[in-house]
Amino acid sequence: MAMKLEFDESVLDGEPNPELVEKKEILSDYAKKIKSFADYSKFKKFKVVVNPNFGVGGTALDEILKGMDIELVKINYEPDGNFPKGRPDPLIPENREEISRLVVEHGADLGVAWDADADRCFFFTNKGEFVEGYFITAILAKIFLEKSSNETIIHDTRLTWAIEDTVKEMGGKNIGTKAGHSFIKERMRKENAVFGGEMSAHYYFRDYYFCDCGMIPFVMILEFLSTQEKNLSEIMSEFFWNKYFVSGEINTEVSNVPEVIAKMKELYEKDATRKDEQDGISLDFESSQNESEHWRFSVRGSNTEPLIRLNVEAKSQKLMEEKRDEILNLIK
Repeated sequence: MAMKLEFDESVLDGEPNPELVEKKEILSDYAKKIKSFADYSKFKKFKVVVNPNFGVGGTALDEILKGMDIELVKINYEPDGNFPKGRPDPLIPENREEISRLVVEHGADLGVAWDADADRCFFFTNKGEFVEGYFITAILAKIFLEKSSNETIIHDTRLTWAIEDTVKEMGGKNIGTKAGHSFIKERMRKENAVFGGEMSAHYYFRDYYFCDCGMIPFVMILEFLSTQEKNLSEIMSEFFWNKYFVSGEINTEVSNVPEVIAKMKELYEKDATRKDEQDGISLDFESSQNESEHWRFSVRGSNTEPLIRLNVEAKSQKLMEEKRDEILNLIK
């Protein structure tokens, strides 16, 4: 419903006092800040398909990469608030098809997409494969902990194993917390965490005022790839895709969200080896006999809609699919 706002139009009379107005070009300062998160001298020559989705990312990217020997294949690059190709959200699977195809067609080293305000960043391998934000969180945690192992990493509780294992291997401390920028930022400040990440591809940085940014991950990943002998697809398979099998977040409309969460708790809690109720309920199940039988799930409610959001993670694709279907049948 539209609302009519009444106010005294006299407050609009006259011209602004020039002594109270300061105009400043901040793009170069912004780019300088982003560059501080990576060593540009290590950058190899890359070909990258970039998709700002008609948002502000392209303008920033030109300044951030100015003078670098990086070939950009630009799509949906000029800002257009009409968003002619629909909602500018790379989490929507059909929105990823264009960049995935072009990465392969152009023989690019990787692809990168942003949402319209460029606070989220999404990566695609040299084969056009989409990389979940969950795994990018683990890679960025690894990068920070390689520089200083005595640091804390914050992440949401929907998917956890890859992050927990990476942080443990690197000697850091990981803390799970409720998803959402206000919760992540609050916990990061409390713990003075160097980095925080969500599977939604929001990435937060202590040295960026504990805020999220979609450009910092891009330059950090470019530096990381420059130091690796393998391409991104090979790295993902070696580090993650052959070890952690995930369902992706599945949304189901239900009549009563709390009842569904309570039902899942009643059915599964007694056999769980670990429980977390910070955000809905997350339960882990580990077999002492066979690691391939390890699995976990998270169910949480939407804050705005009557939806249950399910994530399942397992040490085998077969088990993940079995448990995913099992829980979905119970939810429905």
